[in-house]
Amino acid sequence: MTTTVFATVRTALRSVLTSMMPLPRRGGAAALALLPLIERVPGMAQPCRMHPAVYAIEAAVIDWARRTGLRADPGVGFHRMAGRAFAEFDAAAAALFAQWLTWLFHLDDELDEGECRLEIFTGMLKGAVRHPLEAAFADLWRVTSVRMSDRWRARFAVGLQRQHDACRTEADNRAAGRMPTLEEYPALRRGTVGPYLYDLVEPCLRVEVPAWVHESEPWQQLVNACSDVTAWCNDVASRPKEHGDVHNFVVLAMRQLGLSEREATGWVLDRIVRRCEDMQAAARLLPLDDLAPKAARDVSKVACAYLAAPRAHLDWLLESTRYA
Repeated sequence: MTTTVFATVRTALRSVLTSMMPLPRRGGAAALALLPLIERVPGMAQPCRMHPAVYAIEAAVIDWARRTGLRADPGVGFHRMAGRAFAEFDAAAAALFAQWLTWLFHLDDELDEGECRLEIFTGMLKGAVRHPLEAAFADLWRVTSVRMSDRWRARFAVGLQRQHDACRTEADNRAAGRMPTLEEYPALRRGTVGPYLYDLVEPCLRVEVPAWVHESEPWQQLVNACSDVTAWCNDVASRPKEHGDVHNFVVLAMRQLGLSEREATGWVLDRIVRRCEDMQAAARLLPLDDLAPKAARDVSKVACAYLAAPRAHLDWLLESTRYA
């Protein structure tokens, strides 16, 4: 009897406390199509823990964005995505990654909808600060690269160049009225999403993955699968925002396979599930036993952040106003 009373009281208290907590913002309706992944992918079954300092992370991102001349929209919630992906690490790591996310999505919007031209990539690599995106990049680069090796900096520059080349290909496709094939699209999308985004996990965690590990097949498979999962989930959520642009996996499946939007979304979800399986398989093959204990711990930290990214990204898509 006493146990039942205590259980009832606990349930009532939990209900009251939940009602007092701020509810997450609602994202776009298209993101709801991603919910089946929660049941189909074991690694996405449980929501990520939110960083306890999420509000301090939000304040740091807003302050940085305003200081560098970028728009600061709390409803978009990049701090919440980073707060989930870096929930097990310090607030500074999550804040730095959230600042990079803010910059990356501003770059994406400017390239798609603004007056920013592809030449901005050259300006960033040369240290120009004429455009707010260049100034913000220079600020982030100063903080991020200071503790990293020349090899890591060169890897980042290669990733930035890959993004430039992929964005150039998309621009050429639009000008020629051409759409990429379903076989071409995954590699192209890995470029436009920003390949260096995954390299940024290392400086945020103040570690560096050994070059031979980074170049190994399991590591490359892990990174590419993580990139595909997050990019394709983003394609599902952003489909209504594309306004006729064919550079979206759902749109391509509709056009090239003759599917309805619902069928094409299911087709993309099937591929997301497979890539989640690829992520787990690659993580199990990482050569941790060939590393010294500290190096193995460092590599594991980065890999764990990758493995947490799909669910952190899903939760963000479901609550962010970006695609609402």
